Amino acid sequence: MQYSDDLKYMQRALELAIMARGRTRPNPVVGAVVVNAGEIVGEGYHKKAGTPHAEVHALQQAGLKANGATIYVTLEPCNHYGKTPPCTKAIIEAGIKKVVVATLDPNPRVCGQGIKALNEAGIETIIGIMEAEAQKINEAFFTRIIKGRPLVSLKVAMTLDGKIATCSGNSRWITGEESRNYVHELRNIYDVIMVGIGTVLLDDPLLNTRLEGVDSRDPIRAIVDSNLQIPLASQIVKSAKEQPTMIFCSKQADEQKEIKLTNLGLEIIRVNGEGDKLDLQEIVSIIGHKGYNSILLEGGAGLNTAMLEEHLIDKLYWFIAPKIVGGIKAPGPIGGQGVSIMDDAIKLDSMILSKFGQDIMITAYTRW
Repeated sequence: MQYSDDLKYMQRALELAIMARGRTRPNPVVGAVVVNAGEIVGEGYHKKAGTPHAEVHALQQAGLKANGATIYVTLEPCNHYGKTPPCTKAIIEAGIKKVVVATLDPNPRVCGQGIKALNEAGIETIIGIMEAEAQKINEAFFTRIIKGRPLVSLKVAMTLDGKIATCSGNSRWITGEESRNYVHELRNIYDVIMVGIGTVLLDDPLLNTRLEGVDSRDPIRAIVDSNLQIPLASQIVKSAKEQPTMIFCSKQADEQKEIKLTNLGLEIIRVNGEGDKLDLQEIVSIIGHKGYNSILLEGGAGLNTAMLEEHLIDKLYWFIAPKIVGGIKAPGPIGGQGVSIMDDAIKLDSMILSKFGQDIMITAYTRW
């Protein structure tokens, strides 16, 4: 009975945590529930970096009822001073008798230290309730902490015959409205949206989030543009002061163009590379060091291929529309030389099929 109750309360904490997806960078999403005598007396979630953590919100709502209660937390409470005081201190001072934690925090500043502080204060701790689910909702944060770079997810929309545009370059629209709406839901929770200059020149996209009736925000834009070809009249440049944008270019790119773009509100970042090929490992590392946990890659075949070749793609959102356009020259989502034998093909794990209207979406993870 106790285990089923633990699952119930931790499930509620997870539901609270995901309410802040895309809003907490560089921090993880965290939810907390305070339970006293079988009754939820306090709930909270971390809403934004620099603001109180989930535990503090839940304890404040519980008030005096926190004394002798159990708190369920999706991630190990912190035990260090950052922009906010340690959550372990708040838990101890509130008189909590037991802390149930879904998963430890991979951050070396936290990992195990929060549990240790609670145990030293005489508080019982239980670890591992819904651990996989808790790690899943924070997969982006875990990736940045463990790999030193953001989680990179590739979004592809193609026809049944594997085309991302017609032979003339037309690509609007491959998928239906339901699929496109889901992509905007993804933009709403990813920190950064990345494309190459080819996509900018072909489509002149805005790369913002367009959702009606919900609290939405735009991701930071990252453009891979080795020679600073982006037009000053493009939608991205014209909206740079409203939607922050990073442009990654070579160290040889035009300095006068950089000055113009900087004055228009864009951040120009020069990175290493050879010719038109920039160091993608360096780019994603820079994005991670800026505190961004996740990247949604919506590139064309060139950038998609280069990112795959560098083993920088972690996750896929692969939309397939029930259309056939044909054409040898019509582009596909992945280019390059490809593999010569089937055994060398990139393998995928944890595949899930979803349907949006008439479209199918495959979600999967790369196996490197």
